[in-house]
Amino acid sequence: MERQQYVERCSELFAVGGHEAVRATAEAGLQECGPDPVLFRWLGQAHAAADEEDHDREAEAAYREGLALAADDLGLLVSYLELCLRSDSFDHPGRARRAVVLRERIEELAPPGSAERVRVDDATGWAGRGYWDDLKVSVAQGQAQHAVMAEQSVLVTDALRRAARGEPSEDTGEDLRAAEVAAAVELLQGAWNAPLRLILAHRVGAYVLTFVAAFGLNKALVWSGVLDFSLWGWLFGVPMLVAEAKLRQAKKLGQERVIARIQARHDETHLSDSALGTKHL
Repeated sequence: MERQQYVERCSELFAVGGHEAVRATAEAGLQECGPDPVLFRWLGQAHAAADEEDHDREAEAAYREGLALAADDLGLLVSYLELCLRSDSFDHPGRARRAVVLRERIEELAPPGSAERVRVDDATGWAGRGYWDDLKVSVAQGQAQHAVMAEQSVLVTDALRRAARGEPSEDTGEDLRAAEVAAAVELLQGAWNAPLRLILAHRVGAYVLTFVAAFGLNKALVWSGVLDFSLWGWLFGVPMLVAEAKLRQAKKLGQERVIARIQARHDETHLSDSALGTKHL
């Protein structure tokens, strides 16, 4: 298989979060095609995405091997810079020093307004945040995640209603969102999951009712003298947590299925190419 095919496969798998599959694909490409800066970049990014100490070391090793082949490769330089800026400067002072050198080199090579300079600005802006900036970003991320889960609840509810009417489900193929919804429909089937389906169908109302019931029970226990301080009312929130956990489980399951389908397509293509090559021989 040619180098460009390995690169395209890494790109496809990375786009759907298949970082482990990207690592395996990049390593296979390097073994078959030899050292290549682009494959080293994909290998490094797939390790860095794990955000763990061992993987960060592997990512750094991959970036350095790639830069040894192509010292001015902007993709490698920016990816390495992002890793260095994300690392703790106290635990990894060498990475902190390299970040300065990498940024200077990128500014020499990448013209203002280029995609690489935008990535650098984003990375340095993230690294330079203070406590309050981190808090604001965390709040914004939480709101974005809440919006995503709310949208998924709507899609899952619609799919559950179609399933209840006996409408045939469509093949989700490699559509990540569709695969996540299909997985959620499977996980929420059965009479025992009826309360969870009701919660997802009326998500906003369920949150409001849960808060009112929890707050009311806590106040009632305190005012009645049973307890001086109560958190028992928040047990009403357990069904909400279970429903959210089901959606997260469905997202993971849907992602795994899409990754498996992409890999199966890659394998079929590889077998077809091999058969075609054998035939020509």
